[in-house]
Amino acid sequence: MVESLLNVDIVDGPVPFVVWGATAAMLIVLVCRRWTALRLLLAVVAVLLGAMVGVATLAVIEFSEAFGATMPVGVMWWTIGCFAGLGLAVVSLWNRTLWRKIVAIFAIFSVLISLAVGVNATFGINRTVGDVLGISTLPPATELPEPTPDPTSDEPLYRTWTPPAVMPAKGEVFQLSGAFSIPSTDRFVPRYSAIYLPPAALVEDPPELPIVVFMMGKPGDPNPQFVQEALDALAAQHRGLAPIAIVADQLGDPNVNPACADSVAFGGVASYFNRDIPTFIREHLDVPADPRYWTIGGYSNGGACAITWAAQHPGTWGNVLSISGEAFPGSEEPDTVRDEVFDGSAKAYDAAKPAAILGKNKGAFDGHFAVFTAGENDPDFVTAAETNAVLAEAAGFDTELFILPGADHTVSAVRGGLQRAFEALYPRIGLSEN
Repeated sequence: MVESLLNVDIVDGPVPFVVWGATAAMLIVLVCRRWTALRLLLAVVAVLLGAMVGVATLAVIEFSEAFGATMPVGVMWWTIGCFAGLGLAVVSLWNRTLWRKIVAIFAIFSVLISLAVGVNATFGINRTVGDVLGISTLPPATELPEPTPDPTSDEPLYRTWTPPAVMPAKGEVFQLSGAFSIPSTDRFVPRYSAIYLPPAALVEDPPELPIVVFMMGKPGDPNPQFVQEALDALAAQHRGLAPIAIVADQLGDPNVNPACADSVAFGGVASYFNRDIPTFIREHLDVPADPRYWTIGGYSNGGACAITWAAQHPGTWGNVLSISGEAFPGSEEPDTVRDEVFDGSAKAYDAAKPAAILGKNKGAFDGHFAVFTAGENDPDFVTAAETNAVLAEAAGFDTELFILPGADHTVSAVRGGLQRAFEALYPRIGLSEN
């Protein structure tokens, strides 16, 4: 029962329309009455004041950069419209009729719920109740494709792979817990990690497959659904071949920003991703040892971590995917990050940014590959993608840059960015010819 509730779709399912429909019905009931000139004046003033409060709220959000990106148009309309409706509901509390007062009280709560559901649907990243609450409903992993001796063939996998007669049409996702938990050895306390196993990994004698480690944004949780969507689509085109993907947590708490660095405040997040997770992969998964087949990637906050760690650890990560990645870790709250993570040292903070690390390690990236994506309606992140693509190429990466038509910093950027990035990555990791 609880799991079913957590899996309720609050973006594309019927629930949002039920909520919005109920709210609209209650507001219509409040409007359908005998109007005197005074009542009409009070209602109009309340609606206008509510809309103005909505505009002021949007201004505060923009000033504080709470969304960390250009605000989607849908968020503006939902905020202004719902605050206007809230004004009507509040002024209706002064009705003499008891039942209208009760409807007004329910309408207030319903408008606020509609606003939350509408804003969430605009971003489209938290798809279920469980996603919003940060509760995983994934089944635990009970078996993983274990390491085997290195294959003798130097041929790309797409040339040598013959799928068996019986192979699942899609991959599967599991939570890494219990015996398959990834231990953190330096005080960082991550939330759960998830693993995607493509169809080719689910057969009796699976091939050695490339590995991707991916991170979502802030706020957010390590939900593998978008990686799974993108890789399942590509696996269907390439005889079940796709990389194994681990989606891991670089925040620990969705309300803090460890800025991709080991620190006294938040523990060893960098050590977790660049020592603990690679150790887990080598011990538990059948993946090539060559860094050419190891990819670190992320969306937004996770994208900043990805390019930072790819620059710091060229011997581990041969490829990097930055999907609407921040210009550098903590770029949306630099003062807070400098004080909390780097003990107030601007010098230490600057040294931990991708620009400085790429410059320091220039020449260490022969054969390394970097993909940067951003939505065309997300100008700050377009600039970040363009800047980091230039820096990566100057340091020695082969780079690809994709600006996604019509996308902003919502689900359109995640889905579109992952599709283009994985398509570009496939030939580099031996899963397709081009």
